[in-house]
Amino acid sequence: MSRKILVTALALTLCLALAPLAMAKDIKVGGIFDITGPTSAVGKDYAAGAVAGEKYWNKKNVLGGDMLKLIPNDYAYKIPQAVTLYKKYKSVDRVFVIQGWGTGDTNALRPLVNKDKIVYLSASYDGNLTNPKKNPYNFFIGTSYSTCIRLAMVYAKENGAKKMVFIYPDHPYGKNPIPAGKDFAKKQGLQIGPDQIVGLRAIDATSQLLAMKKYNPDFAWIGGTTPSTAVILKDAAKLGLKTKFVINPWGFDENLPRLAGKAAEGRAFGLLVVAPFGANVPGMKDVVASAGGKNYTLHYVKSWVSMMVMVEGMGRAKRAGKLNGPGLKAALETLKDFGTGGLTAPITFTPTDHRPNTSCAIGGVKGGKIYIEKNVTFPRMPEYIGW
Repeated sequence: MSRKILVTALALTLCLALAPLAMAKDIKVGGIFDITGPTSAVGKDYAAGAVAGEKYWNKKNVLGGDMLKLIPNDYAYKIPQAVTLYKKYKSVDRVFVIQGWGTGDTNALRPLVNKDKIVYLSASYDGNLTNPKKNPYNFFIGTSYSTCIRLAMVYAKENGAKKMVFIYPDHPYGKNPIPAGKDFAKKQGLQIGPDQIVGLRAIDATSQLLAMKKYNPDFAWIGGTTPSTAVILKDAAKLGLKTKFVINPWGFDENLPRLAGKAAEGRAFGLLVVAPFGANVPGMKDVVASAGGKNYTLHYVKSWVSMMVMVEGMGRAKRAGKLNGPGLKAALETLKDFGTGGLTAPITFTPTDHRPNTSCAIGGVKGGKIYIEKNVTFPRMPEYIGW
């Protein structure tokens, strides 16, 4: 072989060897989180889980040399700030996927997300987001609020309820699932009393609970976050209410027994869309390891799974040669019974149904700790897509 041919061959070999490195790139991911706002009590752990997920998946090198670059920002639960961040991520950072947060801002951003074809994985499990005909780029990993509230009505009925009341904050997060809950409560033959509005930062709910006491419901739905849930439970105990409570996925976590004390024992039952932090399920080992010895709530697990699902979709989109917004959307819609190692129920998305699943657990409080009482499933009925 001539020297010229040898040099050419060596150069070609070197180029081929370095090609994957040359093609590797940062994949920017927008992050809109509540670190200081009204839902920060649950939002901080969620944000921490997303940051840890970025580091974990980069170490696993699951994207063929490409690296995730999460750009996390605190929007303090303010919709205008979320819109500002979105516009920055789109025009400056050129992202095609965002990890978002609340119901109000997620819904406010829907027209922009659809127009810009940016995949939006949020921590809002609003049932309105699950219809791809209206919201093709919205995804989430938790059982929808509407499915949860229907399951809560079934649970209340099975446990002797005849009368039900709904307690929630005057915010889209609290209000949006209420029509689904009332509709299904009526189908269960439950009588419905007057709604009670308790804010996310409430420090007293006495007046609302006195009004509720006149109706004397067997069960009440709580649609707030953990701190306001604890206030409701403690004030209910002080007033001697016998009512039991079913609680949405952001109002029931490992902190509730600490905040509510004995007021939660035997009367607080929460919808668990992920396994509690540290639960004995196969996927939890890596979640706990990523926490670096710190203890978190199950909200950390939620964002971990959201990052996991996003990365799975990215891998499929990359293999299809379409690592962009439309490509990621299409890839996510190929997930069928995607296993998360027991962190959630298996996840399925289709081009006609963005409900990730219709199963979760119902937890209770005993001995100062939360526990899983039972796993529950709602039929995956097409008429409930989108609400």
